Amino acid sequence: MDKIKLAVEKLKEADAVLIGASNGLSIAEGLHLFADNGAFEELFGDFKRKYGLRCILQGMGARWPSEEEKWAFWSRLIRHYCGMYKKSAVMCDLQTIVGEKDYFIITSNGECHFEMSGFAPDKIYEIEGEWLNMQCALRCHDTLYPTLEPAAKMAAAQENGRIPADLVPRCPVCKGPMQIHMIMDKYFIPKTESRMRYENFLKQYRGKKLAVLELGIGWRNQLIKEPLMRLVDREPNAFYMTINLGEVYILDNIREKSLGFDGPLEEILSELSAEYRR
Repeated sequence: MDKIKLAVEKLKEADAVLIGASNGLSIAEGLHLFADNGAFEELFGDFKRKYGLRCILQGMGARWPSEEEKWAFWSRLIRHYCGMYKKSAVMCDLQTIVGEKDYFIITSNGECHFEMSGFAPDKIYEIEGEWLNMQCALRCHDTLYPTLEPAAKMAAAQENGRIPADLVPRCPVCKGPMQIHMIMDKYFIPKTESRMRYENFLKQYRGKKLAVLELGIGWRNQLIKEPLMRLVDREPNAFYMTINLGEVYILDNIREKSLGFDGPLEEILSELSAEYRR
């Protein structure tokens, strides 16, 4: 049987779908954290020339000279990739593939495109945090605060790569600095409730037909890929499908209940979606 047809057959007969996603999915939507490309030049060309930044990821991990410059970078990033986001064809195809089935999403992507595309927030575990919230940089308390509206104001007001000092986010409790809710140091507030919902999902479908769909995750990934393959290994009725351009890796002991697709993620999801609708 054709691999696309077999994948769709497995998805349709599944009791639930578990989606794992990493950078390859973001790239398919046009967000490339590692690239010094035209999109990066257009959005951050001034930062590139002033600070020597070569990609978004470098800016995310930078030690900025000031809070005004740090938030100039982050607010511009959030306004562009979150505030101006429109649901992509990739997400539309993924929703078609999931259909009316129960599902859960575990991802290391922080831009919140799943949620903004209509996937339920309580069915998403952003394992390394996300951009739509910020926290006290010193974790004096565990409340998260939304970033989208403040980011729009900061991005609109910045000049010469800095925001006005009066727009710099400050912790409402200790008055110290804030940071994006992403794993950066020991002060990260873990998404405990999301992790518990993920664990409950796995318990609910233990022993049942679970379709595991992995999107754009490199072979060395220990955070999502390895646990997903171990899950498929111990679950007799689970079936594993991985899509990743130029790099498809499947453990030998699950090959008989797996499919690997080496190609552009957006094209393969489109083929799966078209076959699903037939």
